[in-house]
Amino acid sequence: MTLNSSALPPMVSGALPVLGHAVEFNKDRHRVLWRGYKEHGSIFMVDFGISKTVVLVGPEYNKAFFEDTDTKLSLDKAYVFLKSLFGEVGLTAPVEIYNNQRPVLYEPFGRQKMLRYTNIIQQTVQEWLDGLGKEGEMDITEEMSNVTQHVAGRTFLGKEFYDSVGEEFWKEYETLGKALDPILPPNLPIPKFIKRDIAKKKMYNTLAPIIKERRNKSKKYDDFLQDLVDKPMADGTFMDDDAIVKLILALMFAGHETTAGQGAWSIIQLLQNPDYLLQVKEEIANHVPYGITFDSNSLANLEKILWAVEETSRIYPAADILIRMTNEEYQIGGYTLPKDMPIMTSAMVSHFLPEFFENPHTYDPTRFGPERNEKNQHRYSTIGFGGSTHKCAGMNFAYNEMIMITALLFQQFDLELLTEDTKIVTGLGACKPCPAYIRYKRKPAEELVGQETLKEAIAGACPHLTKLAKEDKQN
Repeated sequence: MTLNSSALPPMVSGALPVLGHAVEFNKDRHRVLWRGYKEHGSIFMVDFGISKTVVLVGPEYNKAFFEDTDTKLSLDKAYVFLKSLFGEVGLTAPVEIYNNQRPVLYEPFGRQKMLRYTNIIQQTVQEWLDGLGKEGEMDITEEMSNVTQHVAGRTFLGKEFYDSVGEEFWKEYETLGKALDPILPPNLPIPKFIKRDIAKKKMYNTLAPIIKERRNKSKKYDDFLQDLVDKPMADGTFMDDDAIVKLILALMFAGHETTAGQGAWSIIQLLQNPDYLLQVKEEIANHVPYGITFDSNSLANLEKILWAVEETSRIYPAADILIRMTNEEYQIGGYTLPKDMPIMTSAMVSHFLPEFFENPHTYDPTRFGPERNEKNQHRYSTIGFGGSTHKCAGMNFAYNEMIMITALLFQQFDLELLTEDTKIVTGLGACKPCPAYIRYKRKPAEELVGQETLKEAIAGACPHLTKLAKEDKQN
């Protein structure tokens, strides 16, 4: 690729000889991107030493970034390093393969099918809460990682299967994550790549017999995995076993990574903002009585929690940067970019533009309420879950999961944030908080359900509430 510097956007300051911005970007990429925006506006370049990347900021450039994907811009070429983990499925597949797979990718996330997951999510979250005991301290970042792992495993693979292999399954998954490397050739015979390939083989050997059984007994199951097995692709054929395994691995990786980080941030930010938390607690008291079974109506009633989750997604987007590669000579912003040039968009800058968000650096979930509705000022003002035909298929699943975790946690516990100065941790995966410690204390059973209801439950031998009441007396 030959660069004509006169036709390219300006370079952000601070580049080192040979290394460019690579070291600083790896340490604090948000600082580099904000400096570029302040110096040059909505289009500029960052130098990574081995390559230069154009950065786009703001809704109009975001619109071009997403709507030109699969034509003028390539997604799979930008994420070629992920193919070594997942193969050609979803975002790592060429456009013709992606379009063929798309009906299968979206099948499990239809509105009616999403509702069947609420019971699994609620049961999994409640098991986590029951295991916390009466009081103690926890790292909410680690706890969110664990509980979202279990939710992803049980919803995607089925509770019975996942509970039998879950711990070993996630050990292999960690090996895959450690092998993420956008720089080194993925087939080098180095330890982390060798371990990656061994882990992939083990996971395939675990999942392949399950998929074979699903093909033979399709009417026995009604879950995520069965949808992938039964749904035909656009050309009328079905995904083979190898493709389904790769898709499951990719979806579990993406779903767990993003939800874990944003779930933790949602709890942290509510604890940092007690005035809004009070409104959330009132909403929970009014619409989520202890013991309720979540459904579409109960989820719809938790609008203040939804706004809080959306605000967290704005301030701490899981995918803070997204990348494409030009498929051809590409004109944008008055510049002409050569073929095969990387282009990046930054949610961490776009989400803080004051022309679209009032007091953008202030935590204010009411900006997503109907009176202000700031997110709808422009279709691409928030891009944490992507956009256009590549918008995350599991976004609503992730939102429902975070809403339920938040509602059940604050319903049953009093919480105090101990790590006030919580930092953001960035890497090749989703952004997440640093270890953030919370002190928790379970609410008394009488406070959870009311004195009269508690008496009736004990008289009726309700095991759960009877156990809670006995624990209260013992303490």
